[in-house]
Amino acid sequence: MNVIESFRIAWRSIKGHKLRSTLTTLGVIIGIAAVITFVTLGTGVQEGVLGDVSPDDRSNVYIWAAPADNANQGPLSGAQPVFTQRDAEELDERSAIEAAYVFNPVPAQSIGYRGQTVPRQDGISATGREYLDPEDMGEGRRFRMGEREAVINPAMAGLFEEEITTNSTINITAVGGIRLNATVVGITNDSSSKSPFGGFGPSPRIYLPSDPYYEQFNRGGGDLVRYIAVIAEAESADTDDVQAAKADAEAYLNSSDSDANSRTENASLRYFKKTSTELLSQLEDVFNLLQNFIVGIAGISLLVGSIGIANIMLVSVTERTREIGIMKAVGAQRRDILGLFLVEAIILGVIGAVFGTLLGLGAGFALAEFVGVPYVFPTTWAAVAVVVGILVGVLAGLYPAWSASRTDPIDALRYE
Repeated sequence: MNVIESFRIAWRSIKGHKLRSTLTTLGVIIGIAAVITFVTLGTGVQEGVLGDVSPDDRSNVYIWAAPADNANQGPLSGAQPVFTQRDAEELDERSAIEAAYVFNPVPAQSIGYRGQTVPRQDGISATGREYLDPEDMGEGRRFRMGEREAVINPAMAGLFEEEITTNSTINITAVGGIRLNATVVGITNDSSSKSPFGGFGPSPRIYLPSDPYYEQFNRGGGDLVRYIAVIAEAESADTDDVQAAKADAEAYLNSSDSDANSRTENASLRYFKKTSTELLSQLEDVFNLLQNFIVGIAGISLLVGSIGIANIMLVSVTERTREIGIMKAVGAQRRDILGLFLVEAIILGVIGAVFGTLLGLGAGFALAEFVGVPYVFPTTWAAVAVVVGILVGVLAGLYPAWSASRTDPIDALRYE
C-alpha cells in the first residue's frame, strides 16, 4: 500500500468522525496557540523595548543608591535620594565622563492646560539638559537650566482636547499642592522613553530642568537638595570607555568629597551603576523566564493532546478490527497497517499544529496591537509548531498503529 492510498483511507476515517477528530486535536491546538501567542507578544515587547534604546544611550551609566538586596530588581528599585547637584558637577569634571546630570521623578498630581486638568502622577522628570539629545527634538529646542521651561513628547501634547504647542504654558500641580508653571519650548520627535529611568514604551512625558523645579519644592534636609539618581555619559558606547566612566564615577562617589557618600554609609546603601544594555538584559531575563513558564504550561497541554490522539487511535483500532482483518486477508502486510494508522495520527497532529499556529498568530497580533508593541512574526516558532505537531502524531499513534499491525486476521474477521 503506497503513501497516497494510506493518506486517502486515513482522511476518510477522520472525515467520518468530524466531531471526535476536532475534540482530539483541541489539546494540540490550544498548546501550540498558547506558545505562539506568548512568544509573539514577548518578542514584540522585547523588540519595542530594545528599539527605544538609541546608540547614544548605550554610552550612559545610570547610578542610584539602594539596599544591597535590590541588586536583581529594576532601575531605581529601592533608590534613596542621596545625590546633590554638586555631585553631578564634580562627576562632569572627571576625564572619562563626557557629561553628568541629576535625575528625579517629580511627584505630581495633575497637569493643566487652557482650563483643562488631567490627573497625572507619573511621566514627569526633573533632570539636566543633556538628558535630551538635540536629535531627539521634533519641534523647538531643549530646555535651559535655571529657566521655567519644559520639553514634552507628542503623547503629552495630544493628552488635552486642544493640543499643546511650543510656547504654550502648562501648569503642574505637585504633591503638597505646589503649583508649577512651565513654558513648553520643545516637543520630542516621538513618545518613546529616553532612558530606562523613564520607563519603557510610549506614554505621556514632561521633562523639566532640575533647577529650578525640583529645587523649589524638594529639599532633602538642610540646604542640600538630594536627587534619587545621577547619569554619567561616557565618551562613547565602546566597552572600555563605559567601564572607564564607571570607574571614575565610583572613585568619586566613594570619596569623602562626595555629598552622597555620607548618606550611603550611614544608611548601609550601595551604589548601582548600570548601562541601559545591562538594565535591559535584566528585563530580557524576566521575559525569558515568563516565556519558558508559558512554554512549560503549553507543553502540558500538548501532552494532554497527545494522550487524546493516542486514545482516539486505540478506539479507532478497535472499531476497525474487522476492516483490518479484511485488509490482511487480501494481502496487506504489517507495515501497511502500521503505516495507515501512523498516517492518521500524523494528520491529526499536523491539523492541530496548523490551526494552533494560525490561532496563535492571530491572538499574538491582536495582543500586540492592544498592548502597543511591534508585531514580530515568530518564523522559528511557527516551524517548530508544525514539527511538534508531526512528532505528537507519530508518538501518540505509534502504539495504536503497532497494536493494529499485530492483529490476527482470523480473529479480526470474527470480530463483531
